[in-house]
Amino acid sequence: MPAFRYEAAEGGGKLQRGVLDADSPRHARGLLKERGLTPLEVVPVQQGDAMPQVFGARLSSGDLALCTRQLASLLGARLPIEQALNAVIEQAERAAVRDRFAAVRSEVVGGQTLSQALSRHPRDFPEVYRALVAAGEQSGELAQVMGKLADYVESRNTLSSKLLLAFTYPAIVSAVALLVVLALLTYVVPQIVSVFEQTRQSLPLPTQILIALSGFLRQWGWYLLGLAVLAVIGLRLALRSPSFRLAWDQRLLRLPLFGRLIRGANTARFASTLSILTSSGVPLIRGLEAGLKTLGNEALKANVADAISRVREGVPLSKALATGRQFPPMMVHMIASGEATGELAQMLERTAATMSAETERKAMSLTSILEPVMVLVMGVVVLFIVLAVLMPIIETNQLVR
Repeated sequence: MPAFRYEAAEGGGKLQRGVLDADSPRHARGLLKERGLTPLEVVPVQQGDAMPQVFGARLSSGDLALCTRQLASLLGARLPIEQALNAVIEQAERAAVRDRFAAVRSEVVGGQTLSQALSRHPRDFPEVYRALVAAGEQSGELAQVMGKLADYVESRNTLSSKLLLAFTYPAIVSAVALLVVLALLTYVVPQIVSVFEQTRQSLPLPTQILIALSGFLRQWGWYLLGLAVLAVIGLRLALRSPSFRLAWDQRLLRLPLFGRLIRGANTARFASTLSILTSSGVPLIRGLEAGLKTLGNEALKANVADAISRVREGVPLSKALATGRQFPPMMVHMIASGEATGELAQMLERTAATMSAETERKAMSLTSILEPVMVLVMGVVVLFIVLAVLMPIIETNQLVR
């Protein structure tokens, strides 16, 4: 039965929005009238969602994690998939979530499997997500797989949130400090040092440097800003070239501190994806192909792509991944141990947990180093500005005496 998104008015004039199942728009309007509502708009969910899928709101990672956990709990209670989806729709707070799952429910009621219905919305449900749902349907353990999938989505969100929070404070402090220094150099300092220039006295070197820097920023500041914007746009355009993007990502991985964070976060995501796919009965090649799409670094992607071709030829996964030398040796050794003992999924899960914890620890260590460094740099900059302003005043006082 198709789903329809409606907007209707209650007796007191209050608007009510939602989703209901009906055979046709006319049937949907009749159901609304039976509820004592005056239908204002009734739109089929699938037609109404064609444009939002490209341009409109999409499911956030938090929405996906919450809805997946709800589905896992409802299916674990042995509710039919249609009723479970309907419960998710009723409990959803955002209209985008209701509409998306209403569209999925409509496909399921029409005879599609859940994975097939999800595949019609690739922007909201990644390939890894759909592959796990398909594996659960094939094995008959959809509720158990949805529980693992909820854990997977939540763990990914947790790691991403911790990394984002770790660098939010340093980023805000750096931005505010830069704006304060620019304001001092372009507006405050010129008004102060103009007094010294009028006296035509010999100014100290720090004051001369400050005056020259202030004048340069006042004259060329907007040009520098435009140049920076053009540089960013040029870099984004250059990153569309596969060869340049590969070289750029390789350099990122070689950075002393940030390279380890990038490698660790991607490794944890890849190992977690591969672990949950292999433990759910997904073939290794398909799991590697899905895991490759979760990587955000082209150098690591190239390593996995090469490993896929080698595994197809019969090479063990540990040796295939070790050839590219992009993933941490610890991961390769854990995979080799899992292949030897027949516990590959468990070893990948341990690898993901270890890499997540290590990446989080490194991020915290890096931010704990960055904070005092930023304070020290700002102190030096402010001290230089203060000395450059005070030194002429001190020299003038000495001449007066």
